[in-house]
Amino acid sequence: MKVLAIDSSGLVASCALVEEDHLIAEYTVDFKKTHSQTLLPMIEEITRMTECELQALDAIAVAGGPGSFTGLRIGAATAKGLGLALEKPIISVPTVDAMAYGLFGASGLICPIMDARRSQVYTGLYRFVDGEFVVVKEQWAEDVEALVTLLNEFGEPVTFLGDGVPVYQKLIDSLAEIPVHYAPAHVSRQRAASVGALAILYGIKKAEPARDHRPIYLRKSQAEREREAGIHAKGSLDA
Repeated sequence: MKVLAIDSSGLVASCALVEEDHLIAEYTVDFKKTHSQTLLPMIEEITRMTECELQALDAIAVAGGPGSFTGLRIGAATAKGLGLALEKPIISVPTVDAMAYGLFGASGLICPIMDARRSQVYTGLYRFVDGEFVVVKEQWAEDVEALVTLLNEFGEPVTFLGDGVPVYQKLIDSLAEIPVHYAPAHVSRQRAASVGALAILYGIKKAEPARDHRPIYLRKSQAEREREAGIHAKGSLDA
């Protein structure tokens, strides 16, 4: 099985070509550019350098969310466009799952944290048991203090990764009652290689028609929250 994987769920833009247990190519950029500037040129460069015929792909894998609303929409639009043009299905991989899968073999709990603003993170809890990837708690949005309280209750070492680490590390260190570790730079952010590898692990049975793909947001956008707040405020005034 061969997949082209895309992750634009956060600050990092990443794409990869993955075949079973072989990472053929990966292109990752985290440097002050928008995903609309980087994603398609990166995909084009990977396919050119590897002489990959896109029709030979079995599926398009994409980090399906949560994450940046704009980033997820760009990733979804790119994946759907390729899927529709090539008549290939999409395998949507939960963003936080893919981040954790990149720490294959780590001991204890794995806790990715993506900064969701307002003292919240997108997170999930994972571990590896005899080489098997286990989802302890599916991805969700949580206050950082509540998350650390939950981890203290588990009472075992935990490894954090993600763009929430530099934002909340001091708070985590002050609240944690368990051993805490932080992933090193090469596995501390989103990687399309992990998205592709997990998509292959899920298999084609997890695929969906390109036209049906929708990102997983977990929370409403700021614009939606502000609109609802305005409607509620207007309703109170009218009453």
